[in-house]
Amino acid sequence: MSHTLDEIDAQILALLQEDGRIQRNAISEEVGLSVSAVSERMRKLEAHGIIQGYHAVLDAKRLRFDITAFIRVGVDGSEHYPQFVDAATAMTEVLEVHSITGEGSHVLKIRTENTTSLERFLSRIQALPGVSGTSTSIVLSTFKETRTVPTRPIEVFAPTEEA
Repeated sequence: MSHTLDEIDAQILALLQEDGRIQRNAISEEVGLSVSAVSERMRKLEAHGIIQGYHAVLDAKRLRFDITAFIRVGVDGSEHYPQFVDAATAMTEVLEVHSITGEGSHVLKIRTENTTSLERFLSRIQALPGVSGTSTSIVLSTFKETRTVPTRPIEVFAPTEEA
């Protein structure tokens, strides 16, 4: 199943990414449609899986999660991948799990309180079945961090099971 995003859908998505709490009447003023038309478009974007949720962005440092790290993980044999992915995604420290090419098979983005909790986390990862090694990079400074995706009119296809 596919869905065509037109210029108005793209504008709605851009506005929502800028401010997830924006009122529908403010969106309707920006895009030149009625509130009910905007609501219907948003419902369709949600139904097609284009809008997957609305979330608050928190300041990790203020919540005392002082360490952000990227961890390359080597997992030997594809028979261990599903178990590794399930275990990694269940860990609260893990923000992102990606299957990658190059060195290692996966990269994790994690947040943790300090180096002691990072060391404990690495021990848990390294103890998982099939994990052959890890390589960790600790973030010193972050200049840009976003989940914003560029929006434009486009034909959107339903994701495959692999995506």
